[in-house]
Amino acid sequence: MSEYKPEGSLMDTPENRAALKSLSALTEAMQAKKILEARAVVCDSEHNLHVALNGGVKGIIPRVEGAIGIADGSTRDIAIISRVNKPVCFRVMGIERGENGETVATLSRRAVQEQCMEEYVSKLQPGDVIDGRITHLETFGSFVDIGCGICSLIPIDVISVSRISHPEDRFRTGQYIRAVVQAADGKRVTLSHRELLGTWEENAALFQNGETVAGIVRSVEEYGIFVELTPNLAGLAEPREGVTPGQQASVYIKSLIPERMKVKLIMVDAFDADYQQPSLRYFFQGDHMDRWVYSPSVSHRKIETVFTQKENEPPSSLED
Repeated sequence: MSEYKPEGSLMDTPENRAALKSLSALTEAMQAKKILEARAVVCDSEHNLHVALNGGVKGIIPRVEGAIGIADGSTRDIAIISRVNKPVCFRVMGIERGENGETVATLSRRAVQEQCMEEYVSKLQPGDVIDGRITHLETFGSFVDIGCGICSLIPIDVISVSRISHPEDRFRTGQYIRAVVQAADGKRVTLSHRELLGTWEENAALFQNGETVAGIVRSVEEYGIFVELTPNLAGLAEPREGVTPGQQASVYIKSLIPERMKVKLIMVDAFDADYQQPSLRYFFQGDHMDRWVYSPSVSHRKIETVFTQKENEPPSSLED
């Protein structure tokens, strides 16, 4: 497991709190080049971040030290501004007396990100399973902090097998997740998520014919209503008036058909309710996968992802 965690992971650890409690502890952390975290409280007019430290020390992250790419313009200043009132990681680069006699610690978030890139991100390979934290959600996918504020993307179509209209249907900002590296070129990393949520058979084994279970309406078509039972398993119920995507549902399981990867459902009820999203269940617990096969061996369809590939080629994903 990597020592480089998404921002916010260190904030409340005993080691981090101890390093911030006094000037002497902060000085020791500087000498040891420790990665620390604290809350950014102000971004001034010159886009320097002011960080809340203890022991009467004022913490400043100069603009150019706010993130990788700020100095050359490849990263916009919004990357700094958006950190206000959130945890930021940093190394202490220097401690000195200010003009008015206060103690000022100069901090660098960029130095930590560069270290994370060199020692961790640049070494990631397709199929590696890593920790992340959702930073923000867009219609096309979810941005994930994979370490020290370095973000990667999970495209919406690989968040889960069950189709969703927006990533907020599956994730929430600040949520810690697991993800699998879909592609990596040493600097840019793209993630996937559905491969960790189980195969058709693993999800179908959670249900039995004749049960009435909870679900979420994901889409309404002329020929039927798709109801999600788990993030990687959905079934089709008969058409019914008044049902809309996003509603909660109770459905009767008529049949589970592995040969066709089908779940036939009968709609018992559909209604509006604002239930909390259940915790994600990760069937895969390892740290690397070469290949994932969603479809049962008896099915004529094949859905799989192969992560091992020739250099500079993206992983293959087959859905017949």
